[in-house]
Amino acid sequence: MTDSADYVPPKIWTWDKASGGRFANINRPIAGPTHDKELPVGRHPLQLYSLATPNGVKVTIMLEELLALGHGGAEYDAWLIRINDGDQFGSGFVSVNPNSKIPALLDRSEPEPVRVFESGSILMYLAEKFGAFLPQNRAARAETLSWLQWQMGSAPFLGGGFGHFYAYAPVKIEYAINRYAMEAKRQLDVLDRRLAESEYVAGPDYTIADMAIWPWYGVLARGEIYEAGEFLQVQDYKNLQRWTELVGARPAVKRGRMVNRVFGDPASQLHERHEASDFDTKTQDKVAPQA
Repeated sequence: MTDSADYVPPKIWTWDKASGGRFANINRPIAGPTHDKELPVGRHPLQLYSLATPNGVKVTIMLEELLALGHGGAEYDAWLIRINDGDQFGSGFVSVNPNSKIPALLDRSEPEPVRVFESGSILMYLAEKFGAFLPQNRAARAETLSWLQWQMGSAPFLGGGFGHFYAYAPVKIEYAINRYAMEAKRQLDVLDRRLAESEYVAGPDYTIADMAIWPWYGVLARGEIYEAGEFLQVQDYKNLQRWTELVGARPAVKRGRMVNRVFGDPASQLHERHEASDFDTKTQDKVAPQA
């Protein structure tokens, strides 16, 4: 890898897998499947193929919240997609999401199965299907969708920008870290100012906007991703901290965070979820021998 101070881009870019760093084995400049592999299908109406990254957690939180409200039609099977192993490039997954990113949802309750990809789209689809967590009032709906789209547009600067260069890039580049740290703090300030005037992000009620934003910015406010809490001084955002604890205390949020999780405390990892009782019987501390 060329030192950043000496690097001059060539006239035509070519792919050098060796320069890809930590994610070189799964990043590539073309789309489409790399191998044939059908997706498993369970017995519930909704089939989720995911991993407990922030984008994946949005959807499992939503599904657990719907079930908590009594929407039996939201029962789901959550299948683990190990992105570091390239599961997202299997032919079955690509047929559900041609962009090869988690999460991907297949709704088999309709006359013909409906595929939904992109986490924000999945939240909207489920909210409209079940009539929950998305206000019907036009102004409140617009506010909710505006904050949902704010998250979808802002998080790439946090994850692919700040998170990548601060925590994952093979070399530390001062300019890149400073550029994205500034943007991360600006986003935290946007949320903190909003939450100074509203209990939840989109207003007085808990909505899909909170479900989308919390797995990124709430977890960041707890200092739980990128080990960057001290670096970004997250404790200074008092209103964000209040909201972070409020949302994080919800039982459905706690359950949703566990689904398709493969890191951290084994008691917090439920690799696959097929029944509500799986939380009590199939977390990794129960199915795997203790060290």
